[in-house]
This record gives sequence, C-alpha cells and structure tokens, in this order.
Amino acid sequence: MTENIEDGSVKNTMDIIINAGDARAFIADALDNVGDFDYESAKKNIEKADAKLVIAHRLQTKKMQEEAEGKAIEYSVLFTHAQDTLMTIMTEYNLTKHLINVFEKRDQKK
Repeated sequence: MTENIEDGSVKNTMDIIINAGDARAFIADALDNVGDFDYESAKKNIEKADAKLVIAHRLQTKKMQEEAEGKAIEYSVLFTHAQDTLMTIMTEYNLTKHLINVFEKRDQKK
C-alpha cells in the first residue's frame, strides 16, 4: 500500500518547505543585522531560524524513518524538493552562523 494525500504526506512535505522557508527569512534578517553591526539581533534571528529548521528536519526524519521501518512510500517530486530546500537552507544557516562569529570577533578587535 502506498501513502496518499489522506495520510498527510503532502501536508507534512509542505510543512518542511514552509518551515525551511521561514528559516531562510530569519537567516536573511540575521545577515542584514550583521551588516548593521547588530550582532545581538543577528543571534536572535539565527536562533529563530534554528527553531524552524529543527521542525523541518524532524518532519523529514519522521518520513525517512517510516520508510526505513518498511512502510511503502511512493516516490514524490515534492518530497525531493523539500529535502533539497531543507539541505540548502541548512547550509545557509551554518554559513551565516559562522559569519556572525567571524564578523563579531573582527569588530571586537577594532
């Protein structure tokens, strides 16, 4: 038996994309904060991004665990897109988090 829309698969997949997209908005805000030398706000925005990424990652992991447990999961272009989106934004998150630290250290030395 394959999973269908009634099982919530599409909703959960969209929730991955939505939460990852929300995280991307917080990441962009954090980068703007760095440009304004406002590292406290940047850190607050990166924490908000992290919370959204945790939600998205848990949803992705849940679906992957279901398949690993033997549940038949139909291939989904939408889920593939969600995974790609999440991984891309996680990379942006990691880079931004590092940039906050780099720029803050640099500015503290001035």
